[in-house]
Amino acid sequence: MPVRPALAAVLGGAALLTLATAPAHAAAPVHAAGPGRIAVPVHAAPVHAVPAHAAPGESVTVDTAGRLAADGTVTLTGTYRCTGNTGPVFVTSALSQRDPRVKHGIGGTVARCDGMTHTWSNSGQVSGETLQPGTAHVQATVMELRPVGLVPLPVFHATADQDVTLVQG
Repeated sequence: MPVRPALAAVLGGAALLTLATAPAHAAAPVHAAGPGRIAVPVHAAPVHAVPAHAAPGESVTVDTAGRLAADGTVTLTGTYRCTGNTGPVFVTSALSQRDPRVKHGIGGTVARCDGMTHTWSNSGQVSGETLQPGTAHVQATVMELRPVGLVPLPVFHATADQDVTLVQG
C-alpha cells in the first residue's frame, strides 16, 4: 500500500476512534473560580483510545467577558492547570454566538503542565459570520497530543463550557 493512503487511513481511523470513545457529557465536579470568573464544570476524562489518567485538580476556566475588536478579532482569556503530560499540550477555544451548532475556533495557546495555575489568552477572527457585542458561548479545552507509535493522539485534560459577554474594544 502506498504511504499516503496508509497514512490517511491511520489518521482517519484515529479520528473516528477518538470521536467514538469520547464521553458525550459526563457528570463532572465544579471547580471554584477566582474574582471575575464563574465556576464551571470541568471534565477531566481522557479519550479512551490512549490510556491516560488525569491528575486531580486539572482545570480550565473561561473569563466571563471576551473582547471584540473593530476588525472582528475576538480575544478570549481564562486560566488552566494541568499535570502529567508526555506530549505537547495546548489550550484551545471555540466560540458560538447565533447558532450553537456552529463553532468557530479562536486561536490556541501552548500550555505548561507543571501543576501550577496559568493564564491563557487566545485571539482570532471568524469567517462566515459577523460577531456582535453581546452573549456568546465558549468552550475551552486543555488538550495534549500524546505520542503513540507514529500518530500522536489527543488526550483531553480538562474542558469548560461558559457563556460570556463579548464587549467592543
